Amino acid sequence: MLDEEETRVRTAMFESLWDEQGFGLFAVELRETGEMAGFTGLAVPRFLPEVLPAVEVGWRLGRPFWGRGIATEAATAAVRFAFEDCALDRLVSIAQIGNVASERVMAKLGMHVEREAITPATGRPVRVHELTRDQYVSSA
Repeated sequence: MLDEEETRVRTAMFESLWDEQGFGLFAVELRETGEMAGFTGLAVPRFLPEVLPAVEVGWRLGRPFWGRGIATEAATAAVRFAFEDCALDRLVSIAQIGNVASERVMAKLGMHVEREAITPATGRPVRVHELTRDQYVSSA
């Protein structure tokens, strides 16, 4: 959890990225209650330079919201936004090896494994998944 000041700083950073890039993160909330579940959206994966230039679709949900299809629904909307509104040609999504749940979401999005890599800052192995505009259009 972030304190109020850290939240303000992070929010300002997210807003400036929207202004600079034309995309960013979306809050994910439950329709029924308005409860905040996490986020999804688009970001440049600078933490893994070997895939650049690229835009990553990602998500993070609080543990109580796992296993309910929320990540898939939210990420599907982010993919649609990327290809239809932002006119991107390619998306990646990156998961630590062993994160089966996230890789399952990536498969539901129509993504396929593009490569395995090591994150330079942490030394953790990751799997990079990819979806091109052509693949997205042909699956719609």
